[in-house]
Amino acid sequence: MAKATAKTAAKSKAKSKPTRSKSLARTPKAKAAVKTPAKSPPKRAKKAAPKVTSEALSKPKKPKLPFAVDDYVVYPTHGVGKIIGVEKQEISGIDLELFVVEFDKDRMVLRVPIAKAEGSGMRKLSTPQKMTNALSTLKGRARIKRTMWSRRAQEYELKINSGDPVSIAEVIRDLHRSANQPEQSYSERQIYEAALERLARELAAVERIDEDAATERLEKTLQAA
Repeated sequence: MAKATAKTAAKSKAKSKPTRSKSLARTPKAKAAVKTPAKSPPKRAKKAAPKVTSEALSKPKKPKLPFAVDDYVVYPTHGVGKIIGVEKQEISGIDLELFVVEFDKDRMVLRVPIAKAEGSGMRKLSTPQKMTNALSTLKGRARIKRTMWSRRAQEYELKINSGDPVSIAEVIRDLHRSANQPEQSYSERQIYEAALERLARELAAVERIDEDAATERLEKTLQAA
């Protein structure tokens, strides 16, 4: 009897133990969040590099010429001339390209190497503003240095041969003599006329007028000063 009661008590205890809910036991575990990588921006298509042909490599580009045929230019020691052509010559075994410049007034043709044209002082015609400055210089007061004539004459010739219109106008202004002033000496007259002719030629080319008309305009400017 005692054993029977013990067995019944054990069975009752086993029945009284709580049992896990089937619903809880079968609940699946929550899946861990998976990070998706951010989409990178689409790559831009690379532009194809321009094709370089063997001809382009073998033929270097020619430098742009500073002057062209039919251009009027000013050469420092000769004044206004016109480029009438470009030619090639072999000098001392070297091939050179040359500007052919004609000075019609002096009946002279000058050949200037293209590579040395600008270095030689050859330039384009002055701008109208530059010529206006030269005419204004003529109206100024003469500035004569108290030095020997030979030295002053050398300075005047350097100004004329510089090709700068304002410097040439200074020579004309300083050597000009009005009616109530003593006459110029022979050498003064020569330098004065050379400067006047040089400036008149460029003024005529810039304003596209006759050289005589340009000379007359310069003389009237001097007289009005």
